[in-house]
Amino acid sequence: MSKDLKMAALYGGLLLMLTISLRSYSQTPEEDSARKPLVTHGEKGFEFAPRGEKFLLQVQGRLQFRFATPEDQDPVTFDDFSGEKEAVFKINRARLKVGGYAFQPWIKYYWEYELGQSNLLNYTINIQKWDWLSFQVGQWKVEYTRERRISSGEQQMMDRSVINREFTVDRQQGVEVYGRLKGRGLADFSYWAAALTGTGRGSTQNDDNRLMYFGRLQWNFTGIYLDFEGSDLEIHEKPAGVLALSVVTNRSPYTRFSQAGGGSLEGYEDGQPGQYRVTQANLETAFQYKGFSFQSEFHWKEIVDKLDNDRTDVLHGYYVQAGYFFHQAISWWPAPLEIAVRNAGYRPDPAADDTKKRELSGAANWFFKGHKNKLTFECSHFNYDKTGGIPADQLRFRLQWDISM
Repeated sequence: MSKDLKMAALYGGLLLMLTISLRSYSQTPEEDSARKPLVTHGEKGFEFAPRGEKFLLQVQGRLQFRFATPEDQDPVTFDDFSGEKEAVFKINRARLKVGGYAFQPWIKYYWEYELGQSNLLNYTINIQKWDWLSFQVGQWKVEYTRERRISSGEQQMMDRSVINREFTVDRQQGVEVYGRLKGRGLADFSYWAAALTGTGRGSTQNDDNRLMYFGRLQWNFTGIYLDFEGSDLEIHEKPAGVLALSVVTNRSPYTRFSQAGGGSLEGYEDGQPGQYRVTQANLETAFQYKGFSFQSEFHWKEIVDKLDNDRTDVLHGYYVQAGYFFHQAISWWPAPLEIAVRNAGYRPDPAADDTKKRELSGAANWFFKGHKNKLTFECSHFNYDKTGGIPADQLRFRLQWDISM
């Protein structure tokens, strides 16, 4: 079946489902109310819930419109600064999200589809009967970094930092156990542990018999769980903070991952099965209080080339980011307006890549209805250095409207 036919079938099935549900909802009171579904609209889109509370279907669409000049993408290599610049206006993301629960409220499902690129991004089933012990199976963004785990529609900045390319684990397929161990006082922890295929989004098989293993331990040191979401839209009246340590180990042909799947960092060739042993660690913080938000990550990554006499490279990266709703301190400041800044840096192993990367970005967010309808203006300055002190820099401006329905 061609891509167009698949898309037509997808749209047709959803339209038929919506039509049947809405038609049932419009029944007269004299008709059989036991079969009448409840149709509402909430934070996760249109909700269809038959009587009995054993099934829930949520359908949401999301569009992201963006203008960027002199170009949209972050520079990847030193040579990108001298390439041809292309200002763009585009639909950057077009997503369809479907979720809910089946048979029991604690048996949850979710899938997400990128319409513009025809990619199935997420598909998961979660068993969440207990707070302290839950299970997940499918394909999802691994909770290795807060920056990557936060949805692109709930970020504080327009995009993730310049270090995301080098350190994200992105989407993987596998199984996971997770939960929250809520004790008294400071004894409040969350954890995640997963065994994953380790070959990236959309991969249907492993390259060898080795799996990717992931673990994250998060200390909720104020006793409040801070969800994976940017900006303090809730205006926390009590401080909410986390300190987390994440680790990943994997052996595969890849030295990096992205939404497209497995790939290679600069300075590394496309690998053979099991060629690269990659071990990573990330120390992460996040804090929100009365309109102020802060988050940071400090990364370490070791790449061992098993086909090149165990040649070992070590990469480092960091970012710090903060934002504030100034109406909390200034009476005339518009309540929907947030100002945010970020500083990020990447230091590669010179044996593989000799380009150090630095980014300084500032953003202004106007929230019409939280992250579901917001306008963002962002200005970024990139400053890269090659070994020998050869500098290059670039200033970029972007404007984006993100809306979910």
